[in-house]
Amino acid sequence: MELLFVMVIPLIIAGVALYGTVKGVDVYAALVHGAGEGLTTTMRILPPLVGLMTAVYMLRASGALELLSRVLAPLTGKLGLPSELLPLMMLRPVSGSAALGVGAELIGRYGPDSTLGRMASVMLGSTETTFYTVAVYFGAVGVDRTRYAVPAALCADLVGFLAAAWAVRLLF
Repeated sequence: MELLFVMVIPLIIAGVALYGTVKGVDVYAALVHGAGEGLTTTMRILPPLVGLMTAVYMLRASGALELLSRVLAPLTGKLGLPSELLPLMMLRPVSGSAALGVGAELIGRYGPDSTLGRMASVMLGSTETTFYTVAVYFGAVGVDRTRYAVPAALCADLVGFLAAAWAVRLLF
């Protein structure tokens, strides 16, 4: 049984290559063409991603994130969101890795079974890295104007944060 799990990916690759060969497709040429398109897409989306990641790390290192968290703490307290989760909520739409780092810090500080640890975990699983997704997907197809996509996605993130906090309070 374990051998089957190890062989799944190679069997799928072999099956696709065999199917292409039977259909008369030059499988190697198609593979090379697809790899070339992938590199072109990577080169097109790389500059926005580098800028986005640089901005996130500068924001975190400058202390502006903590200052903004303290300013917004009274508002989030009224919504039932602990102020300790604000850095996570501010970074999640921008960078998944930065948000995961903040989540790991929260879980390390308060424990995985604490209310804050559970809220952080559920928030990480129920929200999206909005700006990263917009940069990658819209950048890949060359969309310059996103219209209502970003505001709608940020509203969805806010709802996800609130729902995560309320669900953890309700269920635990």
